[in-house]
Amino acid sequence: MSGPTELLLEVRGLAVHYGGIRAVKGLDLEVREGEVVCLIGANGAGKTTTLRALAGLAPSTGSIRYAGSEIAALPVHRRARLGIALVPEGRGIFPRLTVAENLDMGAYTRNDRVGISEDLERVYGLFPRLKERQAQTGGTLSGGEQQMLAIARALMGRPRLLLLDEPSMGLAPLAVEKIFETIRLIAAQGMTLLLVEQNARLALAASRRGYVLEGGRIVHQDQAPALLASPRVRAAYLGA
Repeated sequence: MSGPTELLLEVRGLAVHYGGIRAVKGLDLEVREGEVVCLIGANGAGKTTTLRALAGLAPSTGSIRYAGSEIAALPVHRRARLGIALVPEGRGIFPRLTVAENLDMGAYTRNDRVGISEDLERVYGLFPRLKERQAQTGGTLSGGEQQMLAIARALMGRPRLLLLDEPSMGLAPLAVEKIFETIRLIAAQGMTLLLVEQNARLALAASRRGYVLEGGRIVHQDQAPALLASPRVRAAYLGA
């Protein structure tokens, strides 16, 4: 089986400052079309900040090339229209809107009604629970259902690159299992994913490659199986 070839995302020298705090310090990374790549590291390593910078939600310096074009100066809505979708830490659904209305919001940049209808059936196929609860308000869903809704809402925009931030956070084990089962299914369908996940074992098991962040810098990168087998990674992040 051949691996992904086309370079979709190329980041060079990414830096993010919050006042006098340097949260990300000259980070380089690449994601190829159809690839699942994860960022792992301790709390405060800069993982979430990196995703926010790529989505345009955190001011940054450095180069961000996406699909061959420099996008570092583009605002968040322009990046979204180019096909970059962020599923944020904490899910960020609209709690007072119904499931169906949340999904409609995910397609707000589109006007192809037939395609939107097809994608709605697709996400309901991925998450049957959401179809059962389409008239229920988002705030009344369980944590796992809200995470399903956040991913489904992002997919309604037909993204080319999906940024997933801590999808297992605060979820029961069965819900985590379902979420990662769906992530693997989405990846198998050809979606390109950049995944931040506190559970390093889960993240690496779902990914092709991984980057290890410490103090806002990448200190190690490799194929996911090699990182899983690395004594350093196992001791620091896998509880081994």
